Amino acid sequence: MSKLSTLKDHFKESQLYLNRTVAATVMVLVLFVLLAARLAFLQIYQHDLYKTLSLNNQVRILPITPPRGLIFDRHGTLLADNIPAFSLEITPERVENMGDTVQRLQAVLPISEQDLANFNKQLKYKRKSEGIPLRLKLTDEEVAKFALEKHHFTGVDVVARLIRHYPSAEPFAHVLGYIGPISEKDLEVIDAVAYRGTYAMGKSGIEKYYEKLLHGKLGYQHIETDAKGRTIRVLKRFPPAPGQNLYLSIDNELQIKSYEALGEFKGAVVALDPNTGEILALVSKPSFDPNLFAQGIEASIYKALQGSMERPLFNRATRGQYPPGSTVKPLVALQALDLNYITPQFGLFDPGWYQLNAGGRLYRDWIFFSKQHGHGWVDLEKAITESCDTYFFTVAHKLGVNHLHDIYTRFGLGKPTGVDMPGEASGIVPNSEWKRRARKEEWYAGDTLNIGIGQGMLLATPLQMSQVAAMLANRGQLVKPKLLYGVGKPFTDETTLNADATTIHLQHPEHWDCVIQAMQRVVDSPSGTAYRATQGIRYSVAGKTGTAQVFNLKQNEKYEVSKVKSHLRDHSWFIAFAPVEHPKIAIAVLVENKLKKTGAHVAREILDHYFAKNLNEEKTSSEKASSKKVLKVEDIFEQNSTIEDGLDHVEE
Repeated sequence: MSKLSTLKDHFKESQLYLNRTVAATVMVLVLFVLLAARLAFLQIYQHDLYKTLSLNNQVRILPITPPRGLIFDRHGTLLADNIPAFSLEITPERVENMGDTVQRLQAVLPISEQDLANFNKQLKYKRKSEGIPLRLKLTDEEVAKFALEKHHFTGVDVVARLIRHYPSAEPFAHVLGYIGPISEKDLEVIDAVAYRGTYAMGKSGIEKYYEKLLHGKLGYQHIETDAKGRTIRVLKRFPPAPGQNLYLSIDNELQIKSYEALGEFKGAVVALDPNTGEILALVSKPSFDPNLFAQGIEASIYKALQGSMERPLFNRATRGQYPPGSTVKPLVALQALDLNYITPQFGLFDPGWYQLNAGGRLYRDWIFFSKQHGHGWVDLEKAITESCDTYFFTVAHKLGVNHLHDIYTRFGLGKPTGVDMPGEASGIVPNSEWKRRARKEEWYAGDTLNIGIGQGMLLATPLQMSQVAAMLANRGQLVKPKLLYGVGKPFTDETTLNADATTIHLQHPEHWDCVIQAMQRVVDSPSGTAYRATQGIRYSVAGKTGTAQVFNLKQNEKYEVSKVKSHLRDHSWFIAFAPVEHPKIAIAVLVENKLKKTGAHVAREILDHYFAKNLNEEKTSSEKASSKKVLKVEDIFEQNSTIEDGLDHVEE
């Protein structure tokens, strides 16, 4: 029997369809009503807010300038700081009419022509979205005055920045250098992205040489601003990495003392530790105030500095090239001894002049101009002690130009020392080949005599001569002068010379002692050329004076200081190291156009200060260990027996 088929209920199906349609329609209507209500809320009630967000708001990516690293001396004394200051800045993309805005700003705040010039320079290469300083270092009154008018200046803000500051200014100007506004030329050598938001960078000295360490790493922040450019909120922030703090080998007190010791004279001082090459003082005078550059120096002031006859911007210590004078005589003596051209006993009679050929030119000894006669009988020790030119004319003629060139270059002359400072000069060590190339002239025997006493075409910097003094102290071991003592913190371990650093080997090492003993006589013998400046010292010193001629005298012309114009007077050199037994300091001093104060006088003041300070430090540490023990200068420096008794104590 077959199953019965179920018939469809069309009524129920229609009813179900209708119910579903009605439900869907109601749901759509409800959603539409909600959507309409939401749109009405957004379009009517929050119209102003969302109009601003859609039309005027923007997310800006702003650079965060990293704080520049600080600079300290070897003891932690602050040499270069960052101080907070307010600057008036304009963001070009938010300003419709730049000329009108600047003109109206001038009616509110004083803005100089130099401010405008610096601003216009940066306007050419800075991003339009970055703030460009128009005025630096606003006073509190100026900040308050602008705040009252701020609503009239869209795109103009007062921004807190860190400005470079040099507490000691002039004494450190040439070693630290200065920072200044970034120029288009600077952008050719730096990463423009890394310097976004940074308006200044190192221009000279340590500030320039270690710019990468001092600058730090740029940070960023994403900010949301309203129609008027005001910040609504910070969306993201990537903090900058501050620049590294640098510790220099410079001794703050010794640096200032060196600067003061030069007094009113132009010149340079370089003192270093002969055991490590660490520079303890590097001074050039006259100097300038580097703070002027950090704030954007006025054109008139910069022009005056550049055009000054005193050349305050010129670093005499590393770039000044002068004939070293008689300071090279110990080098000439070492070469002649080592090559067996002379012995320590070699002597001659000095009538006050030297003559290459009978009837030829007389090369006069310096003493001839004051006493009209020579030094009499002279051996090597006396020749160095009294700086006898005639003796070294004779020795130089025996050696010849090539041997002189050899010993000078072995002592580091004629090439940069490699110090960590920009712009170091190399000096000149001439020979026949150099003269043909540079002057298109042949070499004469008279040229050999001149460079044999450190005159003529031979040129050296004070920094190079301090290295010479250190090498004499080390018996030929070369140390490379350096200023960086530590990054982040000062070094605590002592750096000593490497045996591989020896660059000058003598066949007879005892000749070092022979020459150094003669250099001691320069200082402690009544006939020594430095004795008048150094008598009374209570520490052993080996030194050598030198005179650098500014112009050449004619055959029978006499040098009379009172009749020579001040800028044509001779320069005075002095190189030394002390204590002789265990050298701790080597020094080179140059006094330009000396009249009363010589290089030896300046060096005496500096060395007195150095040893007095070390004596006090030794006393302090000793008193902590034993209150009963009293230290004397002789205890610390093993006083040389040749120094006369009864002389004055070290000046405190």
